[in-house]
Amino acid sequence: MPPLDVHAHINVDIASSEVDALRSVVFAMTRSLAEAGEARKRHDQNAIWGVGCHPGLVTSLKNFDRKQFESLIDTSALVGELGLDGATRTNLDLQKHVLREALEVLELHPRLVSLHSYNATDLLLGVLAATPIKGVILHWWLGSETATRDAVKAGYYFSFNASSVRKKELLDLIPISRILTETDHPYGARWSSPPRLPGRVDDVEVALSRHFGLAVAAT
Repeated sequence: MPPLDVHAHINVDIASSEVDALRSVVFAMTRSLAEAGEARKRHDQNAIWGVGCHPGLVTSLKNFDRKQFESLIDTSALVGELGLDGATRTNLDLQKHVLREALEVLELHPRLVSLHSYNATDLLLGVLAATPIKGVILHWWLGSETATRDAVKAGYYFSFNASSVRKKELLDLIPISRILTETDHPYGARWSSPPRLPGRVDDVEVALSRHFGLAVAAT
């Protein structure tokens, strides 16, 4: 099985040969519907391109269109990056409005969904509880013990990168069957060993294997 990176950012105009050279399966996130529209034209063997609207980008939020989002996910099995960010300057009410619009579509058309929750973990869980969907992956999760237990109970998955995998108190709360590997390249890759590339989840696999007492191949 090739390495699996369920959350990374790749330039949408990268050559397909460069994606193939990663020798990994990469879930490539987009940060706007415009970028997702460009990614829709690609045909990569080892990359699955998501349909996203990043909560930290005001232009992406203001240009979100529900019908366009629904059209884009018609040809994609993946949605991301969506979510909430309590540390950005973008209006939180606008963030919540866009997220709710997207979740309402996903109730009818389930997809895998990678969700951002920096400094807004409790708020994100509240929005999800009001509009429950399937296929949730909580990317770079940093929630409290209570919030993490609630997320586990709700059936969500969690993706860890070289930074978040150091949070052993979180790993103790999450079944290994709910844990996925990510780089969040290029952002989360700053804590990984070189070469820092999408799909390079070696450090995460090693850390998980040590924490759970497994062989690296089993993580």
